Amino acid sequence: METDQGSRHVLPFQLQFDKPLASQVKMAEWNPEKDLLAMVTEDSKVVLHRFNWQRLWTISPGKCITSLCWRPDGKVVVLGLEDGTVSLHDVENGKLLRSLKSHAAAVVCLNWEEDAQVNRDTSGNSLAFEDRTTRFFPPAPRVPCMPGLVSGETGLTDDGQDSFVELSNSSKQCFNILCSGDKDGVLCFSIFGVFPIGNVNIHECDIPMTTKDRDTVCRLLNASVRKVALSKDLCHLMVACSGELVEDIVESRGCQTVGDSTHGFHCLVLDTSIFQKSKNELHQVAQQASNIEDLLHVVRTSLSVMHKQWADAMNIFHEKFDLLTSLINDHGLDSSPQEEFLSLLGGARTSPAVHQFLVNSLGEVGMKRVSKVVCGAGKELQLVVLNHLQPAVEIIGFRMGELRGLSRWRSRYLGIGLDETLVDNAVEKAGMLLVQVERFIRVLSSVVQQLLVLVLVLSLFHFANFFSWLLKCIKQLMSEPSDQLLTYNSELVVVFLKFLYDQDPVMQLLDLSEADEEIDIDLETMERVKELVQFGGFKDSKCLRRTLAKEFQLMEYSFKEAAQMPFSTISKKICCKNLLLLFPLTSVSASTQYIPISLSFYEDASEFASSNLTQEVGFTDYISFQIPDESFLDFTNCIAVVRGFMNDSSNVKRGRPLEAILLCIPSGYHCVDLALYKELQIVMLLNKINDTGENLGDAWMMILQASDLPFVHISGTTQANNWELYQLKDSILHLDMENEKIRSIPHNVVPPLSVSASRGVACVLAARKRALVYILDEDEDEISDSE
Repeated sequence: METDQGSRHVLPFQLQFDKPLASQVKMAEWNPEKDLLAMVTEDSKVVLHRFNWQRLWTISPGKCITSLCWRPDGKVVVLGLEDGTVSLHDVENGKLLRSLKSHAAAVVCLNWEEDAQVNRDTSGNSLAFEDRTTRFFPPAPRVPCMPGLVSGETGLTDDGQDSFVELSNSSKQCFNILCSGDKDGVLCFSIFGVFPIGNVNIHECDIPMTTKDRDTVCRLLNASVRKVALSKDLCHLMVACSGELVEDIVESRGCQTVGDSTHGFHCLVLDTSIFQKSKNELHQVAQQASNIEDLLHVVRTSLSVMHKQWADAMNIFHEKFDLLTSLINDHGLDSSPQEEFLSLLGGARTSPAVHQFLVNSLGEVGMKRVSKVVCGAGKELQLVVLNHLQPAVEIIGFRMGELRGLSRWRSRYLGIGLDETLVDNAVEKAGMLLVQVERFIRVLSSVVQQLLVLVLVLSLFHFANFFSWLLKCIKQLMSEPSDQLLTYNSELVVVFLKFLYDQDPVMQLLDLSEADEEIDIDLETMERVKELVQFGGFKDSKCLRRTLAKEFQLMEYSFKEAAQMPFSTISKKICCKNLLLLFPLTSVSASTQYIPISLSFYEDASEFASSNLTQEVGFTDYISFQIPDESFLDFTNCIAVVRGFMNDSSNVKRGRPLEAILLCIPSGYHCVDLALYKELQIVMLLNKINDTGENLGDAWMMILQASDLPFVHISGTTQANNWELYQLKDSILHLDMENEKIRSIPHNVVPPLSVSASRGVACVLAARKRALVYILDEDEDEISDSE
């Protein structure tokens, strides 16, 4: 262990590394399961290091990163971006796994929490939800690669398919919630990090309070979220935020007036117990719905790939054959290209325009190129349909059916908003989409040309037949032998020229811009469809008149409509339970400055918790934060620690009120950042300053045992200008540098401080682009780096 020069005292924290950084770091988080440190630099690059400081990878999302966190199992790192996007990346290589646009403003805080309680059935046995899809279907299809697209530009990973499968499946074995908050006060929740299940705008939250003579409802205006923390049982969410607290007075006669307002820093507790009460139902719905979302992306990308491939092929076809129209006009002929080709097919004399086009403009080489491009694109479309589009739609239909089965269990699933009528509609639309895919296959391959009469007889065979005939004509016009060429069907050439030369039914089915156009269907077919409707199973008799792209739009809309009901239902059941006024802010600009704050939950081993009266008292919340000097005139340079706020309303009834303490930092030091550490310890970074507040170039790290602090009971009353912490000004605990567990740091330090509770290490950032890693546990001489 290291020692100070000239002193025999052993230093409490072992310095493991002191490494230079290429760029200043603004965020850092330790992996909860492995010795990995994710850091975000000032230029918004994410760097992942091992504990031995080996760099594993660096990624740059191209946008400003505003928040960072890990999935509880440490396999996914989450980034919050300035544009409101939440992106999930694989820990192995940094590949983008999923990107969700959940917010309209910058995502400033993230928290991903896993349910600490194992799912159990009524008999007490461990409960697992089997995904029956794997019984009947092969693995879900991959997302097809868009021609000309660089890897990593899609919303899902392309070459990291194995990682994406892991995100879609193994993460769903244990129920977890990802919570994100933006600077405009909106909180969003998603199950497994991929299925949005609710949101709350804290501006709209009613904060009730009752006094002796009146009822009041408080609201936060101009609120900005700073930090969020879900409880281990997912029943509560603590939100640290700044904003203006406005008190609405509800008088006994029913009128409402506006009372006092207070601008400051506050802590909210939201009741999210719906996640715990309905976790089994939410787990099953999210498991199906999130996989459907993944498959919808496969279908959407497949249609885009097919559209691009066919459009490129048709552009080359029309680029060549539109020259014939110009030549006909130049020769003063009053005919169309189709008429000229039909005359040529009938044995009439070849016109000068056609002769010039076939021999000079198109030629044998150009004809073969066009034929190769068009026929090749058709084959590629067939592969995309068979390998991606069709299997994805089939699995969507099965998973929709699973959701329909859940929705019919009304006593359990209606309470979370799973509406049977909406799900039934989505199931029917999924079936109609599968019918459209089957029709597209038939149209493309020309297996059943009579399916939609002549308007949908387009097939590769027609194009190939037309090209074979045209190539034979070119050979004859050039007086070259044509015996070795493929034979052609003159009747199909006529069909192609009449119905397909200047029309494109394939593009009509794929192009979203033409999705509202109806396809002509003969009356006999429509009557047969109406007869089938009478037998039941589906209600839509106009499905054959719609295009494939339109059918996908309707199916996607119906699914999102069905999924929106649980989202809206859960959102309404998340409400504000309590609010604690922490300290006033003297100006609006002060609300944007960095304020060290830490929110954590610890298992409560006290006799009170062991009585197990409710699930709510299994954990105790701790809120640690620095109080700005300008907030209170009677004391400065203080740290506050509050505990028991989450269960304040229930604990008071049992004789255990809210507790808090003020800690005064020694004179000549300033708190830069703080973090709650395992076993109820508080880690603080202190810069040494002079009388004018300037840094002197060195710093200290201090650890306090929170459980040994003399906490004082406070009431926690929600009322404007009622700052409970101010009442503790006469019981401030003054810290002494000589009596505390401290460590000198030979650098001026900057936030953030990153502490790994599971590994017992801390990463300290110096102002001059340096990172220092300390081992906090005295009994650990070395941290294993075997992962």
